[in-house]
Amino acid sequence: MAPSIRIAGIFSLISLFFLSLSASAAPDAVTTLKNYLNGLNSLSADFRQVTLTPGSSGEQAFESAGRLFLRRPGLFRWEYDTPSKQLIVADGKRVYLQDTELNQVSHRSQNAALDGTPAQLLVSDRPVEEFFKLRPLSRDDGRAWVELEPKADDSQVVRLQIAFIDGQLDTLLMEDRFGQLTRFMFTNIKRNPKLSDALFEFKRPVGGDFLQID
Repeated sequence: MAPSIRIAGIFSLISLFFLSLSASAAPDAVTTLKNYLNGLNSLSADFRQVTLTPGSSGEQAFESAGRLFLRRPGLFRWEYDTPSKQLIVADGKRVYLQDTELNQVSHRSQNAALDGTPAQLLVSDRPVEEFFKLRPLSRDDGRAWVELEPKADDSQVVRLQIAFIDGQLDTLLMEDRFGQLTRFMFTNIKRNPKLSDALFEFKRPVGGDFLQID
């Protein structure tokens, strides 16, 4: 064997060796998700939410934006600022949805409302595999993607896809039973901030409709 060929072969083996080391050292997307959730106690972030028309090729139905707060286990506050004011509060027992324009509040059991949703994923302190089937996704966008399929048969959500950049939450995609796809993009994320109890206490407004769903 010619020396040049032999040397080239040796360098190829060395390259493959270091590539395999890099692959084994870098956590896969599922591990990234579990690590992120295991150390999560509270979170605040700005969000932009884009909902696509079912069956369309990316046609945008509407867009909204606001801010979210959560504290584990079981507490969250989701504030919509645009295009209209809405508030969703989970106090550990019930979830309240307040529509300011309609002057209406609806509420239901938290367990039923959150089944298979992104909120359940983020606010539950139980193992994620208890509620979702997990699998990593391969995409060439610099993000670590995980797909989650709810285990509950009656979940309104078909699948979630979550992306991380450098171990930090970046994007979440949600597909419901009607084929509607919603994308959440997060900015100004603060991990484990100290949050006031008052954020997760719903105060019933004076007047208007107060509807109990279950």
